[in-house]
Amino acid sequence: MVALFVTGVAYATPAEVSYIIDGDTFAARVMLADDTKITVRVRLINVDTPEIHGECESEIRAAFAAKARLAELLPVGSVAELRDIKDDKYLGRIDARVLTSDGRDVGKVLIHEKLGRAYSGGHRDGWCK
Repeated sequence: MVALFVTGVAYATPAEVSYIIDGDTFAARVMLADDTKITVRVRLINVDTPEIHGECESEIRAAFAAKARLAELLPVGSVAELRDIKDDKYLGRIDARVLTSDGRDVGKVLIHEKLGRAYSGGHRDGWCK
């Protein structure tokens, strides 16, 4: 069903936040055009955050901080706006630019607060120094 999303959609798609997975991924209920609701994992398209199962203690601590901030920005039950939706490499997950209910770009907030870094696909640098 995820294949129903169209790459580069110009309009916004509302999504009700179900739960937070990590600093750059959450699950949400999305209404499809035919009034069908699906739950899908959404990865923020423009940011990379540290991994919870990271390679060092500092990465793991940073990952939990990013996850906590994402939970503040996208509380369970809130409605986020998905834009620029694309298929993800993992089945059941999409990539999207995500805006909070008050219009803030979630990825930009995480980058500005140094909880993540800009990401446009491809190779990701490690978080351990």
